[in-house]
Amino acid sequence: MTVPVYHRARAPLRLSFCGGGTDVSPYPEEHGGAVLSATINQYAYASLRPRRDSRLTIASLDYDVVARYDHPRRMKLDGNLDLIKAVVRALKVKRGVDLWVHSDAPPGSGLGSSSTLVVALIGVLSEWLKRPVSGYDAAELAYRIERIDMGLAGGRQDQYAAAFGGFNFIEFHRDSTVVTPLRIRSDILRELEYRLLLAYMGQTRESAGIIERQTAAYREGQPETVEALHRLKQEASEMKEALLLGKLDAMGHLLHQAWENKKRLDEGISNSKVDRLYQLARKEGAIGGKMPGAGGGGYFLLLTRFDRKHRVAAVLEKHGAQVVPFQFERHGLLSWSSPR
Repeated sequence: MTVPVYHRARAPLRLSFCGGGTDVSPYPEEHGGAVLSATINQYAYASLRPRRDSRLTIASLDYDVVARYDHPRRMKLDGNLDLIKAVVRALKVKRGVDLWVHSDAPPGSGLGSSSTLVVALIGVLSEWLKRPVSGYDAAELAYRIERIDMGLAGGRQDQYAAAFGGFNFIEFHRDSTVVTPLRIRSDILRELEYRLLLAYMGQTRESAGIIERQTAAYREGQPETVEALHRLKQEASEMKEALLLGKLDAMGHLLHQAWENKKRLDEGISNSKVDRLYQLARKEGAIGGKMPGAGGGGYFLLLTRFDRKHRVAAVLEKHGAQVVPFQFERHGLLSWSSPR
């Protein structure tokens, strides 16, 4: 009796410390963008089981939604799991297969979960089809599927963070993207991890509208938007230097500046609840912080004084936020096979 083989892949979610927005076209093509980010031990997963017939089954375990087709060629984009179908189509799947996906964070959380899921799907399908992909190839294919094939608004930092993993300074140019892994001393990383606090604000958001308005403002040449993007790119470089030198207080102050500049991109990036919680956190000992995604809801990242982290956590939870433990993850996209 043949034991069915399962193929699996996972890709890590990311925290974007600074530079988000400068990876959204057309800014990087015209000025060059830069993002400082790190991946954490929360993931998007994809599992695959080959079938003996030609049927295709796609299942989201997070939403308990299933799409079934007699053959991959009969698959239709109908608003049901379309992003997953777009990956199947891009990889030119022609054989029967069962696919399952799930993520440790919901879409709209600010941790890049949608793009990370696409990278994980590319990983598991490539493993099954025996078409090895590099980190750059996986990231670029994920970007093409989301932004070009599906026309979804957004940048390209999430795909690269998920594919490569670790702490990276990612630069975006007209015709290329360069990922520079940062060689950060282990004691600095441990101290940063010790002093960071990640809080879920209890709501997710649709980032596309925020990004579309930001892009429109940039295309129109609105001075505040253009200047904010320039400052975010500069602050990403300054934050990278502070991190490498172990100047974590300086990094915290830069986080605060970056959040203030990010809010200048669109009025929907923050709201009264988030502003209130951030003010309370700063009063209790947070040096700086920001939403690690497009804004509007989801998670909030804070860098605290070491002796006040517990007080910051307490005041956030008192007002309805949920503190989420995490650790940095140095590995990017991984795939493997399992007999069950």
